[in-house]
Amino acid sequence: MLKQLATVIKGKIRREDILARYGGEEFAIVLPEIDANNAMQFAEKIRKLVEKAPFKFEDTKIAVTVSVGLATCRDSDDAASLIKRTDEKLYEAKGAGRNCTRA
Repeated sequence: MLKQLATVIKGKIRREDILARYGGEEFAIVLPEIDANNAMQFAEKIRKLVEKAPFKFEDTKIAVTVSVGLATCRDSDDAASLIKRTDEKLYEAKGAGRNCTRA
């Protein structure tokens, strides 16, 4: 499932974006030169694509959704603080019932 998910996402990111697996079932996407509004639009686009994508395991079709936590980099941020804020938003999305985006 994770490989299929990565394939769906890879097809929609730009050359300069970075997609990485971060933890067991978590992925991170770094979107350089994107403001908060456009990042939110991108996150929602990915969320909807995943929701509609045909995932299969063996011959069984499986419904897959994603929860998205979004944070933009501030001048005062180091990597740890950016990741912490993003993770907080991810857990907020999961707490809101999953299959949603929080920024």
